[in-house]
Amino acid sequence: MKGLLKLGAIGLFSAYLFRLLNKVSEMAEEPKPYPSIRDAGPEYQEGIDPKDWDLVDEQSDESFPASDPPGNY
Repeated sequence: MKGLLKLGAIGLFSAYLFRLLNKVSEMAEEPKPYPSIRDAGPEYQEGIDPKDWDLVDEQSDESFPASDPPGNY
């Protein structure tokens, strides 16, 4: 009888923990259906100093994701 009570207590605790974890995951932010999109230009680029940004970088950044690159390549 004691074993059955212990098993029931473990089952109830497991169910409570499962519901608690599901509520936490539901409260998490939902993923967006599209990736984040940044504006063109050196001030929005990460990992490059704006002083190192030249005309080719600017034109390449403005053309992305177009299929045709700028004509000055």
